[in-house]
Amino acid sequence: QVQLVESGGGLVQAGGSLRLSCAASGRTFSSYAMGWFRQAPGKEREFVATISWSGNTYYADSVKARFTISRDNAKNTVYLQMNSLNPEDTAVYYCAADIGGWGRRRYTEYDYWGQGTQVTVSS
Repeated sequence: QVQLVESGGGLVQAGGSLRLSCAASGRTFSSYAMGWFRQAPGKEREFVATISWSGNTYYADSVKARFTISRDNAKNTVYLQMNSLNPEDTAVYYCAADIGGWGRRRYTEYDYWGQGTQVTVSS
């Protein structure tokens, strides 16, 4: 079992930055990959970024060069640094644990989920 708790969401103006955190507990954190997804109202949950247990990363094209995913295995925490935010980034952001692999983009392939944190970008 893995428990995930996100934090760091909020309201920011276009062009601004936010840093999301996701604290994990339960299973050994350094043994599985982590991902970030987001879901805007009326839309499907979409992939944002993922990081392997050893730090390899993969991003959605829409956030590449603006967002950075990282992890601190000593703190059992994964981060999402979001820069140059625009209103299209407004969504609930979820972290998720991928126990069986890494680099996967479909939300159905992730095993555990946090409760989500709201990010709102005003124009």
